[in-house]
Amino acid sequence: MKKRFLCLLLAVAVCFSFAACAEAEDAARGETENLPAVYVESEFAPLKKVIVSQSEFTDSILPVSRCYVPIENVIAAGGELRDGYIYNTVDQRTLDRMTEEREELCAVLEKYGVEVLRPRKLTEKELAQAVLPEGASHGKGLSNFFVRDPFIVVGDHVIEANFRKEYRRFEALTARDIFLGKSSSYVGLPMADISDSERGPFLEGGDVIVYHKQVFVGNSGFASNSEGIQWLRDYLAPYGYEVIEVKLQGHILHLDCALSLVREGLMIVCEESFVDGIPEAFRDWDRISVPEIYAMNMAVNGLPVSPEVYITDIVFKNTVGKELEARGVKVEYLDQAATRSYSGSVHCSTQPVLRIDE
Repeated sequence: MKKRFLCLLLAVAVCFSFAACAEAEDAARGETENLPAVYVESEFAPLKKVIVSQSEFTDSILPVSRCYVPIENVIAAGGELRDGYIYNTVDQRTLDRMTEEREELCAVLEKYGVEVLRPRKLTEKELAQAVLPEGASHGKGLSNFFVRDPFIVVGDHVIEANFRKEYRRFEALTARDIFLGKSSSYVGLPMADISDSERGPFLEGGDVIVYHKQVFVGNSGFASNSEGIQWLRDYLAPYGYEVIEVKLQGHILHLDCALSLVREGLMIVCEESFVDGIPEAFRDWDRISVPEIYAMNMAVNGLPVSPEVYITDIVFKNTVGKELEARGVKVEYLDQAATRSYSGSVHCSTQPVLRIDE
């Protein structure tokens, strides 16, 4: 009788244990299901879901007027200058290494529980457009290597960007399916005025930094322009967002090459890059300052995984990394040399889909 009673107690305990586990699993599932499919609260809110770039591009042609790095650097990297245009050919070895760097980035993100999504590859038909003068890129080539720039995500709003560079205008297509149907607020900028190559409106994701209800947009003359910024201001104003234009020096491509918000009250910044100084909202923040030559080499282009964890290139371990660690930030280091050779790093290679404090 006593043995039967003990068996009964054990059975009841096991049932309660299974019930408790099931309840915990349901609660966790409920928390996940209650999160929006798309939402970016700030640059440093915990990253839950992100798109990581593929590494794919064809030979490209760029007007000298659109080149923001010294021409001698482009030529040293294999570019050719002819009749006011820079002709770049694909270095397959660099491209292969860049692909490896993106896989290494995915592994670090997944280590912290971030869901990683990938854009599709360019189709053969799209790649064929690269050489056609009547194609979307006007025969200037095609690329699919920095997913930050084709989209801007602010709150639950997904905004498809407009590029100045013709060869980047197919990039939105490769990641568009990830967003379609996930956000009720998916919009695109009006088509750029092709009769005037400088009019736009132009707006690129690397220029946009989200800080709660304030949205900062860089304008150096190489990417986003005032018309694109005004469009974004008009679009977001009814939702309570303030859009602030940040004027950058002409040799800085995007705002994310000059400013990185690590956590509340802490930033990495190149003060020389700003025409009117650091934006007022951040002037009292603790700053890790880097010289302009570091900024142009992507020292500021790291990625916060959360306010506690930051990813940057191993080459900055004894500079930016050392300063972050001294402030209690866990730093993950990656070799991004190939990616940086194409004027981007970890931040450029990622597009946040979900960044939110639960």
